[in-house]
Amino acid sequence: MNSVEDLPRNIVLIGLMGCGKSTIGRKLQTLLGYPLVDTDQLIEEKLGCSIAEVFAQRGEPYFREVESAVLHELSAPGTPRRIIATGGGIVCRRRNRQLLASLGFVVWLQAPVDVILQRTARNRDRPLLETDDRRGRIEKLMAERAPLYREIADLSLETAGLEMEEIACGILESARYHFAAKA
Repeated sequence: MNSVEDLPRNIVLIGLMGCGKSTIGRKLQTLLGYPLVDTDQLIEEKLGCSIAEVFAQRGEPYFREVESAVLHELSAPGTPRRIIATGGGIVCRRRNRQLLASLGFVVWLQAPVDVILQRTARNRDRPLLETDDRRGRIEKLMAERAPLYREIADLSLETAGLEMEEIACGILESARYHFAAKA
């Protein structure tokens, strides 16, 4: 049996692009003091180029392979407790979902399509949104991924209309209950 100290106590943020994973991750980092790890940022550091460049040069399947490898590295035994902000499509592979669920408290952040469109409007580093029908693409991604997010989420939160502080405090309180129940 694991001791309480051996339990993974990471907070893992999942959800579609534009739902606030990075922003809320930074707020949680400030409140909790855990380091923030952004899987997309790790991929860019590992490959030495942007995700948009990876998609353009090597394609989405290659990106998903690298993404899975980065997640596997994050799940290594003995790693420090962290807040992990993930890319929106990381849940598409079954093994990734298993790893995410084993890492700690998984929070599915959600936002309506209009909010996602607004939050991603000026960002050209979203290769999956390089289309004439951004709304249609977001709706399709939501429909495809919602069951996968739901499968592993310990908590689901709507981020639209709430202050980041409110969201972060709610996550921390829920995480405390989650980890206390597992202890």
